[in-house]
Amino acid sequence: MTGTAPWWRSAVIYQVYLRSFADGNGDGVGDIAGIRSRLPYLESLGVDAIWINPWYKSPMADHGYDVADYRDIDPLFGTLAEAEQLIEEAHRHGIRVIPDIVPNHTSDQHTWFQAALATGPGSPERERYVFRPGRGPDGGEPPNDWVSSFGGPAWTRLPDGQWYLHLFAPEQPDLNWEHPEVRAEFESILRFWFSRGVDGFRIDVAHGLIKDPELPDLPLLEDPAAVLGPLTSRNPAGEPPRQHVDHPHWDRDEVHDIYRAWREVADEFPGDRAFVAEAWADTPQRLAAYVRPDGLHTAFNFDFLMSGWDAKDLRAVIDDSLAMLGAVGAPATWVLSNHDVMRHPSRYGRRTFRRWAVNQRYEPQGPLDLELGRQRARAAALLMLALPGGAYIYQGEELGLPEVEDLPESVLQDPVWERSGHTARGRDGCRVPLPWSGRTTPYGFSPEGTTTAPWLPQPENWREFSVAAQTGDETSMLELYRAALRVRREHPALGPVSPGADSLTWLDAPPGVLAFSRAPGFVCVVNLSGDPYRLPAHASVLLADGPVDRGLVDGGLLAPDRAVWLAV
Repeated sequence: MTGTAPWWRSAVIYQVYLRSFADGNGDGVGDIAGIRSRLPYLESLGVDAIWINPWYKSPMADHGYDVADYRDIDPLFGTLAEAEQLIEEAHRHGIRVIPDIVPNHTSDQHTWFQAALATGPGSPERERYVFRPGRGPDGGEPPNDWVSSFGGPAWTRLPDGQWYLHLFAPEQPDLNWEHPEVRAEFESILRFWFSRGVDGFRIDVAHGLIKDPELPDLPLLEDPAAVLGPLTSRNPAGEPPRQHVDHPHWDRDEVHDIYRAWREVADEFPGDRAFVAEAWADTPQRLAAYVRPDGLHTAFNFDFLMSGWDAKDLRAVIDDSLAMLGAVGAPATWVLSNHDVMRHPSRYGRRTFRRWAVNQRYEPQGPLDLELGRQRARAAALLMLALPGGAYIYQGEELGLPEVEDLPESVLQDPVWERSGHTARGRDGCRVPLPWSGRTTPYGFSPEGTTTAPWLPQPENWREFSVAAQTGDETSMLELYRAALRVRREHPALGPVSPGADSLTWLDAPPGVLAFSRAPGFVCVVNLSGDPYRLPAHASVLLADGPVDRGLVDGGLLAPDRAVWLAV
């Protein structure tokens, strides 16, 4: 690749889970004012863009993923004027802004759905959603056996006898994307925000918009849990790739027509506007279909996130991702954590996994060795940031935050908790508000003197993870991320216009060790084995995930669960 590549091909994008990032007005919930106050921090961290979880007007049945008005900001987070100010200020800090867009469903309080309820069966208003009569003599059974990703049936019956589809919570009715008004409305929404300066969108449930018009029952699969969503192409144990299963409401081919039209909308605006898809696909080839040249720009790489701490599995995922995405001219993206999964220090500190709903997230089980998990998280950060393509940082991972696994049941707010019959705790443990400073809650999350507690309680040991506690400590996770992002920006092998911008070369290494080079003059080595590994010849150490002793500098041994960047 030569010349200036689009920013999104190699961007490091920081995910802001708005409720938990920073509280600007003291009500215990993060907001736009909080983001604005922390823009200098994000600039000093070295990220290229921020992805903001939904900020639209919402009843908050699913913390904003139930949108009542796509053209306004919920008062909990601020105002439309404040959003416009944030976009302008972020650009002055050299940071692009990518909000979420939620096209699969609206809130049940959206004016369209309220009109559908008011007008009754057979009305044009109901055609915008998926309404159907029930089965059975009196229509008292759901139209099919589809299940909600949050647990329970995917259908709710109304007093007039009809049922409506919701692949998530009942407060999130699914739109009918075969309806031209739905398609036109969302293209208008995209233009509304592009004209206000946003640089792109993250598309929620990008794989779920199109349903089989016959609404058939779910296919019979060997794994009954697979009906809840596409599986990643490789499981954490590194088994062979799964075969694609034609599913009645996930990852259907017709969805790509929608995104070809969205790409045309983005191309109407200057500045390389871009989309990233949350698309759960069961093979790398299926994922690559979302990012063909006339489709979306990038897609999350969930195979990488779901991989265990296993060199063979990680290498296979990296190879498959680069090959399949490269075949359609798209960059890979890499992510270790997000707002829907257990934070990776807590995943890597365990050895076993179990599967739960919300599109087949994996959740570790067994005893936690958090010290081991933190060390592996440091090494994983260097691996992720050395790979070709873009990377996503979930807020707080640069602080080394673990999952909060002991939240009292009384404070759990994720709809997964209720919809599962209190069998799955859900995602609140990765959404606890960030610690910024101080020794007691709210640890700088809210303004000084605030008496309202954060919306989720913070652990007592959060003080040791705060930004203030880690700033200037060269051994801290925060300073490791800052250093890695600085080297990534400055080293010619890691930039978007480097000769090997979209590729790497594997080096000979024993089982359990990942070693690869990128031109010119860069080598990354990650030791996932149980034994020290003698490093290849090199000119210098660019960065290590921990203190570098003299033996390492001289080409010595790399300890297990450690990583290093070398100049060669």
